[in-house]
Amino acid sequence: MTYPEVLAAARSCSGPYCKACPVCNGRACGNTVPGPGAKGTGTVAIRNYEAWQKVYLNMDTICEGGPVDTGFTLFGQHYDLPVFAGPVGAVKLHYGDKYTDQEYNDILVPACAQAGIAAFTGDGTNPEVFTAAARSIGKNDGKGIPTVKPWDQNTVFSKLDAAKAAGAKVFAMDIDAAGLPFLKGLNPPAGPKTVEQLREIIRYVDAPFIIKGVMTVKGALKALEAGAAGIVVSNHGGRVQDGVPATAEVLPAIAQAVKGKLTILVDGGIRSGVDVCKALALGADAVIMARPYVTAVYGGGAEGVKLLTQKLHGELADTMAMCGVHSLKEINSDLLAKI
Repeated sequence: MTYPEVLAAARSCSGPYCKACPVCNGRACGNTVPGPGAKGTGTVAIRNYEAWQKVYLNMDTICEGGPVDTGFTLFGQHYDLPVFAGPVGAVKLHYGDKYTDQEYNDILVPACAQAGIAAFTGDGTNPEVFTAAARSIGKNDGKGIPTVKPWDQNTVFSKLDAAKAAGAKVFAMDIDAAGLPFLKGLNPPAGPKTVEQLREIIRYVDAPFIIKGVMTVKGALKALEAGAAGIVVSNHGGRVQDGVPATAEVLPAIAQAVKGKLTILVDGGIRSGVDVCKALALGADAVIMARPYVTAVYGGGAEGVKLLTQKLHGELADTMAMCGVHSLKEINSDLLAKI
């Protein structure tokens, strides 16, 4: 298969909402929820994508030549590039009935590991979804990050116990999922967490823990205070709150505040290796891409994941070479054009 063939195949099975567009920019799905769209006006996902297109790079080929190294290490695990597949839940509801969540993760996790990256996996009301994904991560040398929802403390502890027993080594919580409708009104209650509650969870799991859903410097400093090892600058693809900034817009200030103290990942509208380079130049250490990997699985299974990852790798390596850098550590704000 080719990547365009993966997209074409995905269009035949992605359900009524996702159109498997040539570029996933949030326009075709708009505010379709259920579906892959954004909340309210549906414009946050669109702005996420467009913000990256307004960032420009300085091209510089008056430099030494040589191979480009896109390798990245996250908490002791080495990857071929600083890209991770994002956590997605309820795929049958949002993307079409081809796969259950368990079937989707059973394809995604090993395919990402084989392609040289890793997947963040999702969570849901069925506890087996989270546990099964963690088992798949364990089978693949711990290359993957199970992402728990902000349930009540006892539920979180139980899920983390199961994931740890299954072989997961790094864990995450998408704290921004506090805005999802199915979490509201639960008994015991789920939703926002205080710094002390997060500190209790992080101490309990006793492993690198990433807090996803940070959109302010204040939030990043709270994550640092709680003992997190990393954060994801994320607005949940615009799916939990309308009228918020794009992730590219808030990333530089957050990076300035906590770079070197926390590992910084970012998601939201990143669609190419060029975008990956822009994100790193703005201060991120790595990026997460969710919707494109759903399309890759729906359109081509494990081969789709491989083709998308190869495409991103080639784009990133080519961009780095054309900007005169040969390793990720050389990427900094000097690459950003002042327009």
